[in-house]
Amino acid sequence: MSKGQTPSQTVGPFFAYGLTPQQYGYPLAGITSSDLRTPEIAGELIRIEGRVFDGKGDVVGDAMIEIWQADPQGRYAHPADSRGGNVAFPNIAFRGFGRCGTGTDAENRFVFETLKPGAVDDDQAPHVNVIVFMRGLLSHLYTRIYFADEAANAGDPVLQSVPAERRDTLIAAADDSSGVVVYRFDIHMQGDKETVFFDV
Repeated sequence: MSKGQTPSQTVGPFFAYGLTPQQYGYPLAGITSSDLRTPEIAGELIRIEGRVFDGKGDVVGDAMIEIWQADPQGRYAHPADSRGGNVAFPNIAFRGFGRCGTGTDAENRFVFETLKPGAVDDDQAPHVNVIVFMRGLLSHLYTRIYFADEAANAGDPVLQSVPAERRDTLIAAADDSSGVVVYRFDIHMQGDKETVFFDV
């Protein structure tokens, strides 16, 4: 009796069970969620939402988006950022780390409830670091979300290193018509609107 050939590489996606279990109703504890808000930290409450599009322009319903950001004072909850009161974890009340699977939303969106980050230094504009996981990717991709209403974008060295005609793929526009500021940021994997991805 012969067995069928097994794939040499596994691309998933296995995000629902392993990385975002609570979002999909599994009785497992995830290490994070898509809600980063915390009452201990003062700052502007915002919502980041968008969809992932493949090369044909179709919405990807089984991607996972991971974000990491500074708090409203521009500090990361990381031992390397010792500007807070606790040298080991300067701002542990706001972890700044979240995950969201696009398969949990009726419109296949990723949605993050968070606080708007501050600038981490005098050069960089406020931004959110983004990692994209999805089917067919052997390695995840890195990008950034900048905010359209930030004047500091004009001097940000990373944003300015991107060709001018492609910078808009990294900038989220704001809509405050619902009472909460919503920043819309769609991720295009390929095509004319392809999002700029960075080597890390």
